[in-house]
Amino acid sequence: MNWPNRLSLIRVFCIPLITVLLYIPSPAIKWISAAVFALACITDFLDGFLARKNNWVTDFGKFIDPVADKLLVLSTLIMLMHLQLVPAWLLILILARELSVDGLRLVAMTKGQVIAAGPLGKIKTFSQMVIILGLLILRIPLFSTWYGIVAGIWIAGITLFSGLDYFRRNLSLIRP
Repeated sequence: MNWPNRLSLIRVFCIPLITVLLYIPSPAIKWISAAVFALACITDFLDGFLARKNNWVTDFGKFIDPVADKLLVLSTLIMLMHLQLVPAWLLILILARELSVDGLRLVAMTKGQVIAAGPLGKIKTFSQMVIILGLLILRIPLFSTWYGIVAGIWIAGITLFSGLDYFRRNLSLIRP
């Protein structure tokens, strides 16, 4: 197993730790949960960088990297919803987009094709990670301030738009 794949697995293994930390109501623990989340996000950048730089791209890496991203983002959002920092409708929108795009990727696989992450998908993931990190640090409900409203609208918009873009770019897979 190469380093990019190890980094993706580290991202997955951070999820239970973040989940446990978010159950502890302590100012110090708040910073630790944010630090663990930030570390997990950094592994997302590093695994892609190392895989491309050293030509270490593997089939397992193509699978685990986006799965690790989705697991990290969605599990943390679920905990933030539990803490009443993120509304359920936003989590449902993000989950629906992720499942739809993954379904499209499965259809592509049955036809021997791979759908790589597009630029909008990368912007979406980066934006979600940054806003989640802010929520972990501030612990203020997403839509309770003007900047939270802007961030929430941005996340909803880029999530929806990037999902629609995947389908637009891959219409040939779903046309009869």
